[in-house]
Amino acid sequence: MKMKHNPISIFILDVSNSSAEDMGDELTLYLDAMVEWISIWTKDIGPVKVKHRAGDEIIFVGNGYSTAYIIAFYVSRFWKYRNHKPYFGLSFGDIDRELEEVDIETWIHPLIKQARYANDLLKQAQNRPPFKFELDQFYLGDRNIPVLYNQFRYEFETLFNTILQLQHTLIKDQTNIQELVCSLYLILQQQKAVGELLGKTAPTISSHFKKGKSEEVLRTFNEMINVLNSLQKNTNLGIADNPMETSEMLHDSIRNHLKENINLLLPNER
Repeated sequence: MKMKHNPISIFILDVSNSSAEDMGDELTLYLDAMVEWISIWTKDIGPVKVKHRAGDEIIFVGNGYSTAYIIAFYVSRFWKYRNHKPYFGLSFGDIDRELEEVDIETWIHPLIKQARYANDLLKQAQNRPPFKFELDQFYLGDRNIPVLYNQFRYEFETLFNTILQLQHTLIKDQTNIQELVCSLYLILQQQKAVGELLGKTAPTISSHFKKGKSEEVLRTFNEMINVLNSLQKNTNLGIADNPMETSEMLHDSIRNHLKENINLLLPNER
């Protein structure tokens, strides 16, 4: 009997300083809303599991190696509480059952354990980046499957996390307006549209975009997605699903929803 190999990705979101400043109830409502938004974004891309649990935590499991990272990046860019930023432990790999069958409240799997471990490492980090992948700590996979990346998970993990640390350094150096311009460009895809929304001239937007290293930030985002999609495609040869097309559908779904709710990107200094 041929074993199934269904590609999935996972994130576990936690919130910094969630117990401070009497923010518990407000963050709880925000996380509930976030679960609703993620459900809207993913309704046409296949089964997902997403749940707000344990007070300030969201767990997400979705089809495709890049899905969790795409959603995590968008969430991190428009998250409205500057003093209570999210961070994401990430993992990806293959499971031998259909995702619809999984109950994430009780599911015990090495990929969940890896995402949890990545989240715990972020929790302990002094200069905490928003993302960390764990690919090799608990999940050995099936060594009999002739998949090249399976043999080099540690090396991929190191490269991914190095790129994400560099991305974090660029984002951390952005001013508030540079960060806003970068986030709006991610959604609107045109500097002119960003300028019209903010009531600023095209040269002003272009200056913020360049000085904030927005091109480099967004390039690292897109290249990470390309690598994850390529790994998925080459790991699951013969499967009809096209991860690149699914990623584009997800991008479009997120952007369309955020365009309808563009006020979500307005800064909140708390």
